[in-house]
Amino acid sequence: MAADTSIRAYRRENGRVGIRNHVAILPVDDISNAACEAVSNNIKGTIALPHAYGRLQFGEDLDLHFRTIIGTGANPNVAACIVIGIEPGWTQKVVDGIATTGKPVAGFWIEQKGDIQTIAEASRTAKEYVHWATELEREDCDLHELWVSSKCGESDTTTGLASCPAVGNLYDKLIPGGIYGVFGETTELTGAEHLCKARAATPEVGEKFMATWQAYQDEVVEPYKTSDLSESQPTKGNIEGGLTTIEEKALGNLEKIGKKVSYIDVLKPAEAPEKGAGLYFMDSSSAAAECVTLMAAAGFVVHAFPTGQGNIIGNPIIPVVKLTGNPRTVRTMGEHIDVDVSGVVRREMTIDEAGDALIDMTRRTANGRLTAAEALGHREFVMTKLYRSA
Repeated sequence: MAADTSIRAYRRENGRVGIRNHVAILPVDDISNAACEAVSNNIKGTIALPHAYGRLQFGEDLDLHFRTIIGTGANPNVAACIVIGIEPGWTQKVVDGIATTGKPVAGFWIEQKGDIQTIAEASRTAKEYVHWATELEREDCDLHELWVSSKCGESDTTTGLASCPAVGNLYDKLIPGGIYGVFGETTELTGAEHLCKARAATPEVGEKFMATWQAYQDEVVEPYKTSDLSESQPTKGNIEGGLTTIEEKALGNLEKIGKKVSYIDVLKPAEAPEKGAGLYFMDSSSAAAECVTLMAAAGFVVHAFPTGQGNIIGNPIIPVVKLTGNPRTVRTMGEHIDVDVSGVVRREMTIDEAGDALIDMTRRTANGRLTAAEALGHREFVMTKLYRSA
């Protein structure tokens, strides 16, 4: 790995390092989307994050909703945040959660005001936030201060041979230096769950993982599956790429955690890690947009995304660095790829070199280079819902 690990990034009020400088317009609920989008249309330099949920949720589903919304606004890539909801109670709860980071945040609600007044008030504050945020300067930071998440998509045979091992190589090299890492995709580890359990730092963490994996099987998969999970796990794209079973897919997926590092805790969806630097497992969907959204809400600031057949996912808050080991994908979908590691399958590149290439691109991304997904306008923000609303 290159000796130079310096980056130029934004040091936030709570000491975290961010690599983007968004002013986010965040709806608490689905019926506040239009107001948020109107504010973003009024004030250039802001980004609205519309979503489909937030009304009549309860229990753990509501807890997850708040974790995701608050975590998104609290992410170090967000400099300041405007929160808009239909009523003041839940709006203030989100504002208070984001405010613990010390960043500027203000809440507005639509009841007893209507859209026009709410949009006007929020737009005035958003404009001041943009002025403030655009005068912030990047400063010297270290690559090891980053939180780097990972999830793969449209996997094929090359994913487990090249791009997922490249992510694992990055973790092997950077986690000992102090970065936070996370992997997930609970159902996608089916068939390799015993191997994943063995990679836990302690027997207790391994049992916590197994309980999490089993609960997904018992509470989500088994009650609602038909004869099997065909066309879901593995997907049609996976099958075309040569992965005929979920077990084959799982073995490739697990390559993302490298050869040397053990994960130190198991996180709920969108839960921020609290045990210090190291690798974590997050209980999460294998759907790309959902998974990246949950990891961003947990505080991760850049995402390493291996793809085989060519997944085009992006995220509005965190840059998604796309890498592939499939020469056809490089040839036919090259505009979506940031790191070409197809040399691994041609025996022209080692996994060690592929990991270094990904580290170099992560550093360049941290310094401000737009990823392919950012340049192409991919801003997929998808909330996860656990069950039907009341």
